[in-house]
Amino acid sequence: MRVSLQAGYILHSRPYRNTSLLLDVFSREQGRGVLVARGARRARSPLQGLLQPFAPLLLSWQGAGEVQTLTAAESAAPAITLQGGRLLSGFYLNELLLRLLGRHDPHPDLYDAYGHTLQALAAGGHDAQEQASLRIFESFLLRELGYGLQLEQDSGSGEPLRADARYCYEPERGPYRLGAGQDCEHGLAVQGRTLLALRQGELDLNDAQLLREAKRLMRMSLAPHLGERPLKSRELYLQQRQLLESAHD
Repeated sequence: MRVSLQAGYILHSRPYRNTSLLLDVFSREQGRGVLVARGARRARSPLQGLLQPFAPLLLSWQGAGEVQTLTAAESAAPAITLQGGRLLSGFYLNELLLRLLGRHDPHPDLYDAYGHTLQALAAGGHDAQEQASLRIFESFLLRELGYGLQLEQDSGSGEPLRADARYCYEPERGPYRLGAGQDCEHGLAVQGRTLLALRQGELDLNDAQLLREAKRLMRMSLAPHLGERPLKSRELYLQQRQLLESAHD
């Protein structure tokens, strides 16, 4: 098989043999795959400095089997620069794709959403904007994989969700309305406005409760698909947070 000038990103790279790299890539038309970049670590390789995360690339490869051979790579646009916590968020997106996407399963809309989310992270702004961008991407990712949240109606009554109502969201059941003083025993209590905001893909950056609920809801929804192995990007985030807290003590 030969693939030419395929739009793609490097999700992860690691040394391979003496001078090569093994690349996990996400391409728009071919999905996730693994390529070997032969000689890419040589000092005079034309690939030096090119095969980096968050850089829009045009990739060409050939071969059969699970690991194929990179034959050419060129920049499609300037690399997206992420710094500090935004860099960890970018690595988090990459880890989600590596853990949840099957190989050779195209998701062009998800590819576009990934690029837009990286641009939003790079744009800076308030931390709330970063959190909102991540939640919207997580929700879109689950929907693309066929595990989308039920955000249309009350699973008990069938009535449309109401922004001013309080619901219990259970992963296997969806949201059902809670009565006054009623607890959510097997899921997550969440406001109707949070569910509707996720459905619309527009989270109010000034609503701290909504952002907290959306984060908890997405973490609960992703957990069954990620398995028990911890996310490395989340561990790095916690380590960075501990360092910052120690510096302020």
